[in-house]
Amino acid sequence: MQASIHTTRVLPVDTSRIGDFMFASKASNWLDEWQFSLADSKDARNLAEAAKLLKTSNTPVAFPTETVYGLGADASRSEAVQGIYQAKQRPSDNPLIVHICSLSQLRGILRPTGTASHHAFQNGHQFAEIPSGTGTTITDRINEPGHDLADLIPSIYHPLITKFWPGPLTIILPNPPDSTLAPEVTAGLNTFGARMPDHPLALALIKLAGVPLAAPSANASTKPSPTAAEHVKEDLDGRIDVILDAGPCSVGVESTVVDGLSKPPAILRPGGISIEQLRQCKGWEDVVVGYKDAPEHGTKPKAPGMKYRHYSPKAKVVLYEAGSWPPSTEELLVRRGGSGTVGVIRTKNWMVNNLDEVHSNRPVNADNHDLSTHGFRSTSPLKLNQAAYGPHGSNTTHPSVPPTQMKPSDAEARLLGLKIRTTSEITDNTSVWDFPLGPDISDIARGIFSALRELDRKGVDTIFVEGISDTEGDLAAAVMNRLRKAAV
Repeated sequence: MQASIHTTRVLPVDTSRIGDFMFASKASNWLDEWQFSLADSKDARNLAEAAKLLKTSNTPVAFPTETVYGLGADASRSEAVQGIYQAKQRPSDNPLIVHICSLSQLRGILRPTGTASHHAFQNGHQFAEIPSGTGTTITDRINEPGHDLADLIPSIYHPLITKFWPGPLTIILPNPPDSTLAPEVTAGLNTFGARMPDHPLALALIKLAGVPLAAPSANASTKPSPTAAEHVKEDLDGRIDVILDAGPCSVGVESTVVDGLSKPPAILRPGGISIEQLRQCKGWEDVVVGYKDAPEHGTKPKAPGMKYRHYSPKAKVVLYEAGSWPPSTEELLVRRGGSGTVGVIRTKNWMVNNLDEVHSNRPVNADNHDLSTHGFRSTSPLKLNQAAYGPHGSNTTHPSVPPTQMKPSDAEARLLGLKIRTTSEITDNTSVWDFPLGPDISDIARGIFSALRELDRKGVDTIFVEGISDTEGDLAAAVMNRLRKAAV
């Protein structure tokens, strides 16, 4: 499917200058409904222009959320949603997440078209609508003694909404008969995913547009997710009209997707909310992992990121699981392609050797490049922080001195000025680009997609990535899930 040619504009928006958010006096009320008034500023006019395009155009708009940049379109109009698939060149059986700005907007989707009844039956689940204008909130109904019908929103999700919304959590919901959602949103499923983003620009944009937005990540299909406006421009220049630029995203990986309609509840995609956090919520004590760290071919995905290859740069990604030795000189050489250039992304324990020349202990070929099980290591541009590892390479403690103190916003790829000597020659045309992210999980999550993209821009043939333990929490599991899929 060929995308149309557009003149893509990047519109800067300072979120502190877009307008005023007005909430109900009762703190728990604001998720149900709130108001927004535009300021008289260039930033507000840029926001208003994007909202108008969402209402009148079939071309999607890119905008920031706390996770990654999204590519949004009116979720109720088929032509607009088709514009997302066209711009991204995304497979049509890959469902989209619906972004909402309030619970009342979500209830409008869940209510069957033309139905004013307070009760509905969907997929065997019975729901009751909270009457509008009563001042009753979802929290009030959850806490109401003896209450067993609690809203059009399935009660299994009430504790999650109260604790995690707005935020990086997507919930799977039943799609009602005669749904207002365009069929392209659900990709033929009888369910859809919804979330309320935790970003003032995203919330204001949805509010001004007056419609829920179908919004996957704003990148070309299969490529690393965009965490800055420049990443969107890189992938979608000429395919969309407007990118709202409010700076880099704070989380850096997509939302956690959960299915509370299944028994037991399941996590379909790891993200910003961990399984431990979910298990602290009523009804989610037995939540299970329902995803794999590889594309699930031959399946009908209930959530984005399950079926297809994702998050991949042009270069081949070689992922080293946590606790692995860094690549040897042989490994770097055998993976170089026509450009003679490789990249390395370091996190917790790989360190740079301060050498002018490194050596290989034997001739290089594709059959013997892995020396990790041998009793010796050749000198290499990289070394392991021995203070962090036991004799067998297992992680026993965190290093007392991290490999780098750089934050992702400051980090950049640097060329290691090395000659690489093999047994038979000096190879001085092999370049090694080093990208240090540092040991902090949050920094790694915010920076990993940027690192993959920058090394692609350097023209490397292969990217070696130091993995992290996915037992270190929610973001670590999400990062490793994305990297394993990128390395497929």
